[in-house]
Amino acid sequence: MTSHETREMAENSKVLDVQVAEKDPPTATDAIVNQVGVRRLFSGAQLFMFSLTYMGLWEGMCTNMYFALYNGGPQTFAWSILIVFCGAIAQAASIGEMASIQPIAGAQYHWTWHLAPPKVRRFATWMQAWITWFGYISLLAGIANVTIILLESLISLNNPTYVAKGWHTSLLVIAMCALQGLVNTYAFKLVPWMETVAGVLHICLFIIFVVVLGVMGAHNDAKFVFLERNVSSGWSDTFVAWNLGMLTCVWSFTGFDSAIHMSEEVRKAKSAVPRAMFWSIFLNGVLGYVMVMLILVSMGSVEDALSSTSPIIAILQTVTGSTGATTAMVTGLFVISFAINLANIASVSRLTWAWARDGGLPKQLAYVDPKQRVPIRSIWVVVALACILCLLNIGSSSYVAFGAITALSSLALYTSYAIAIGSMLYARYSSTKGLQLGEWNLGRWGLAVNVFAIVYTLWMIVFLPFPSTLPVTGANMNYCGPVMVFVLLLATTLWFVRGRKHWHGPNITIVDFVLAHS
Repeated sequence: MTSHETREMAENSKVLDVQVAEKDPPTATDAIVNQVGVRRLFSGAQLFMFSLTYMGLWEGMCTNMYFALYNGGPQTFAWSILIVFCGAIAQAASIGEMASIQPIAGAQYHWTWHLAPPKVRRFATWMQAWITWFGYISLLAGIANVTIILLESLISLNNPTYVAKGWHTSLLVIAMCALQGLVNTYAFKLVPWMETVAGVLHICLFIIFVVVLGVMGAHNDAKFVFLERNVSSGWSDTFVAWNLGMLTCVWSFTGFDSAIHMSEEVRKAKSAVPRAMFWSIFLNGVLGYVMVMLILVSMGSVEDALSSTSPIIAILQTVTGSTGATTAMVTGLFVISFAINLANIASVSRLTWAWARDGGLPKQLAYVDPKQRVPIRSIWVVVALACILCLLNIGSSSYVAFGAITALSSLALYTSYAIAIGSMLYARYSSTKGLQLGEWNLGRWGLAVNVFAIVYTLWMIVFLPFPSTLPVTGANMNYCGPVMVFVLLLATTLWFVRGRKHWHGPNITIVDFVLAHS
């Protein structure tokens, strides 16, 4: 061990030393358990179902199809999912290798610390942690919002006089998140089983949609599915419009690393975590592609879909001719979305907990309740933040301000993937830093997959901040870029104010303890 690493370990152990001093009798084990004492509740199969449900990819194709049809039409929707599927598989495989090396709740920022060049790794890890954390907080708020909007669409379907208002959405989001916060706090032992049931429903509901759309749909021809174009966004450059339409699929594939943040609660994590993540992405991608094909074959006209407040409801009503049948099928989508948000609270709270025990967030959030064996404070902080962000729905600008926050999620998380995969490429071929792969690895295909993954990731990062509609106004502007710049400036400011002098990297004592028990 070099003198530099010895100094870092000593600095990283200061937090533990302080907490040990506060105990009677003081023991290092007590201090570690106070921050790491969660239960390994998840089996490999349960984590697979957790990850499978969390992605909810074919459901995402149903609820987020609007922008693909708006920017490019059926042709974009049909082809872009194949590109994004290949890119996401490469991302998942690359990240799976890192998860097998270090299956730990902090995920991306821990891997950056472990793999990045020594000269920049402290700053890179600091920025990576904040980018990932802000990205997941915005993703949580976005998924909660989408879930409640789906509920409001169901209400409107059965009660045409109902008009959803911003304060309705905010109030329902708060109620839902509060309920799910209670479940995560006092009944977390049930969450692996609840997500397993949701995973079964995820598959069963898919079969129902396939049968209904395949048998009763409009049966558009192959020319419509693979060649029909539509650009309603104002973009005259069809290449740009096509790439913007592809973002529908990108958004649905974002956040697949959520299962990794649960690593410290998984048995045999070094093999179970990467396998669960990779194969859930693979299966979800297959289901998503089939669903896109069925939607395009059975949907009717593009104009009818775009003119409706909810394209999937309009398509199901046209196909089934029944409000009751449409309600039943969309209710299934709502249940899955509810389960996704429940899982998201668990995942984001673990990321928050990890960043707190490593000194980025207030150390009080690193506390694990000795009775419930969950990070209660982190759970309620992320619930509170999601609820506060959803209050932005209230007001004359309605969803514009809220959209400015939630637009951050894809760009922030793709940036975190790029930093982590770039660090992996450096470590794989650095002459000064060897790389010992874990149980789950890509073998001789590692370089090619890593390179493809980072090229795809950087390509998507280019288009994520583009406006989806021209001309740009305050109401339709894509605030993803400006909000990301704000996050980067904030993280950089925190670095110079506190991080550069007082933050010396992840807590090595805790990292070693976690990896020894993985």
